[in-house]
Parts: sequence; structure tokens; C-alpha cells
Amino acid sequence: MSGRVLEGIRILDLTRVVAGPFATGVLADLGADVVKLERPRTGDDYRFGPSPPGQTSLSFQNTNRGKRSITLDLREEEGRELFLRLVEGADAVVENFRSGWMASRGLAPELIQARNPRCVVASLSGFGATGPRAGQASYDIVAQATGGLMALTGRQDDEPMRGGGALADYVGGLYLALGVVAAILDRDRSGRARVLDLSNQDAVFAITDSAATIHHALGLPSQRVANQHPYTAPYDAFEARDGFVVVATASNRLFRRLCEAIGRPELGRDERFRRHDERARNREEINGIVGEWVSTRRCEEVLASLGPDGADVPCARVSAPEELVNDPQLEARGMIERHPHPELGEILFHGNPLALSESEPRRLPLAPELGEHNREVYAELGLTSADLEGLSERGVI
Repeated sequence: MSGRVLEGIRILDLTRVVAGPFATGVLADLGADVVKLERPRTGDDYRFGPSPPGQTSLSFQNTNRGKRSITLDLREEEGRELFLRLVEGADAVVENFRSGWMASRGLAPELIQARNPRCVVASLSGFGATGPRAGQASYDIVAQATGGLMALTGRQDDEPMRGGGALADYVGGLYLALGVVAAILDRDRSGRARVLDLSNQDAVFAITDSAATIHHALGLPSQRVANQHPYTAPYDAFEARDGFVVVATASNRLFRRLCEAIGRPELGRDERFRRHDERARNREEINGIVGEWVSTRRCEEVLASLGPDGADVPCARVSAPEELVNDPQLEARGMIERHPHPELGEILFHGNPLALSESEPRRLPLAPELGEHNREVYAELGLTSADLEGLSERGVI
């Protein structure tokens, strides 16, 4: 039995930039054979970005590790036919073009599944294939705005804020990866391959913390409360002498422990703060008290008093990603991967958080060069070196 849970699954990956490649990267981490189809000569736009001179972008490296790359132009008739031949041996086709683009190239889901009825077709687009906004262009910030997340993020009296990083793209990518695995599992049970139509707006709306549900039932409007929690306090980031610390008390018991630790046990009996809803109404005052206590101490002093060796209240120092590359917890969990690279010496990846028992590392540790696996993959279709040379000369691959 293989130690890679998706060993034997073949994914044809037409995705590019962030959301789709992240999804198929997760599948590659789990052992799927992900064949990335890229435009001849230029490849995925994400190959161009932050990198040492002359090198493929480091962002591309991180989201496309473990894949095989071939070049193919789907605008060419020969290219479309080659693609459909590849479909015959695939378990899933995954793409994140604007909705309708594949159909405009004669590659609608029904045509793909006519060639291989067992092939799942999974699409991620800004607004999906149905509804009045179907086919409209989108980026991460558009998904965050239209999905409701941006309105929840930021300070109450300030402008809405985009969540850090390409949060909406990564959320959409996670739903896409889950959808592909679920559809393959269903196909193996039912014998029927489904079509997944995923909207990035939908994916973001789904994670907005039940705000619409609460408003519908209780009439409570959503709020921008910065780092705080709308229904309890203190739950915030506080500035110490050498950085920021987050403190989270989402129960009355934790709040009383916090009060003891900061030398203010009477606050736990104060009618303004005894229950979480009262603390939420008086968050400005209680946050001010805790913030003043934190401000006179270094981060390590705060964590010593409030952490597991002290009051055992959930708390942590706020760390930037680059500060975490030597984090002992992440190191112990295998979340910091370091691999030798022929030009860069070493490349560092964010690991895969899905820690399955007895799982083996991915077969290919790095991201592929553009078209690196043309000969290997096309040979599986019976194409010779002379065939590939001709296709290259005609701009098909």
C-alpha cells in the first residue's frame, strides 16, 4: 500500500496564478500525479514574480511543487485534440479560467466527459457559471468585497480592509481541492463523474462567521471590530514594549484567570465584566485595562504570566511569516520544508498541514520548469521525438 493517499490519481491541471494552482498543489502533496498544462513559451503568468534574476518566481515554486509541466496551446485545433487524448487517462480536469472560457474553446464539461465519462471536471471562477454575474472578471480583492469578508475586516470607523495575503484565493483553492477529492470519491462509489462549478464569491461568503445567519434571526448588523470579537472581550492584539501579543478570553472562566494574572481579581466579580456579553458591551474599558498592563512588559513577560506556565489563557506573540521559518512548533510539525535546488542552492516551502499517518513525501519535491515533462507525458500518448519537434515548430506545444 502506498504512503501517498492520492497515489494513482491523475489530474490535468489547467489552473494558473494562485487559487487553482494552490488547490492542485494540495492534491500533488497528497500523492496525485498533477500534470500542469501551460502555454508554450510563456507558461503560467505566476512564473514571473519575486525571484532572483533569471529564476522562476518563488510564489510559483511554492504553489506548483510536486507537479509535472507540459506545454499545450488550447487555442489550436491540434492542441485541443491532444488535450482530449490526455483526458482519456485522467481522473479530473481542474481549471480556473473565467467562466465560459473552456466552452468557447470547444472544451465544455460535456465534451470532456464524452471523451472520458469517468473524468471529473472542476472549475473555479470569480462568480461561477450561473447567476447575473457569471463570467465576470475577478481577483482576490473582488472576491473579498463581494463575499462579505472585506466589510467585516478593519476598524469600526475606518475603511474596510482586505484580509492579509491572497486570502480569498486560498480559501477558494481549499474548497476546490476538497471538491475534487469529494467528486472522485463519489465517482468511485456511483460510477458517475460530476461537474464542479465553484464560485470564489461563494467560497468567501461561506466563511463570514455566520454573520448573515445572525442578522436574519436577530437583526444584528455585522461589525468591523478590528482584531476584537463582536461578542466577547478581551479578545485583541495588545502592544508590549517589543512587539504585539494577542490575548483571547472567550469564556468567563478564562476571563477570571486573566484578571488574577494581571493582579486585578476584582474585575472578575465586576458586574460590567462578569459575563461575555457584558464584556463585549464594555470592551473599550476592559481592553484598556489589559492593554495598559501589557504595555509595560516585554512579550516574553506577558506570555510567561498568561501562557501555559502561568494563567493558561490563550495568547501568543504576533509573528511575521519570515519570523516563523525557525519556529520549533512548525519545524516539529513538518511545516518548514527545505529542498536542494540546482540554481538557488536551497528553496524553502510552506509545508502541507494535512498530517496523515504513514504518509510519504511527495515524489517530486520542487516545481517544474516550463515544459520539463513534455517528452515524458506525451510519450504516454505514443508521440515520438519527431512528433514533438513538429508540434513545437507549429506552436502547439
